[in-house]
Amino acid sequence: MLQTGTTQSQLSRLSGVRQPSISQFLSGKVDLSDEQLDRLLSSMGFRLQVERSAIVPQLTRSERRSWQLHRRLSTHLNRQSFQEWRPTIERNLDRLGERVTGQPHERNLERWRDLVDRGDVPGLHRVLTGLDRSSIEMREVSPMSGLLSQEERAEVVSPPTTQ
Repeated sequence: MLQTGTTQSQLSRLSGVRQPSISQFLSGKVDLSDEQLDRLLSSMGFRLQVERSAIVPQLTRSERRSWQLHRRLSTHLNRQSFQEWRPTIERNLDRLGERVTGQPHERNLERWRDLVDRGDVPGLHRVLTGLDRSSIEMREVSPMSGLLSQEERAEVVSPPTTQ
């Protein structure tokens, strides 16, 4: 936009993408699809080129440990296990709801509750294993405690060392 001197309003008129959506994208509040981004760029004379490559994300020790524990849970998650786990998850959500304050935690608890209420097993898998910032932040208020056995938890937290 700087290079072409295009304002958000002009870009909205050129592309058909609503100006508030452009503003939210530029501020990092929402992600645009590749198709939407390509439309915006095309309106300014550019094309989107996506190069796919695997990268190792930079996680804190705590974020990596949480991801590993949730990833292990994901290996057990299916429609049947979800129904068995659901009472525990709902109790955990209620307990967390009583003591969690502030954003993004309150919003993330609502997102968890929505996934559970809808029985969205694929959505739960995405949050349990996702390495995007949203999934990482959702796991900070995870209602999944008490679902792994102590043995499995210990395996994940303190894997055996090889000699």
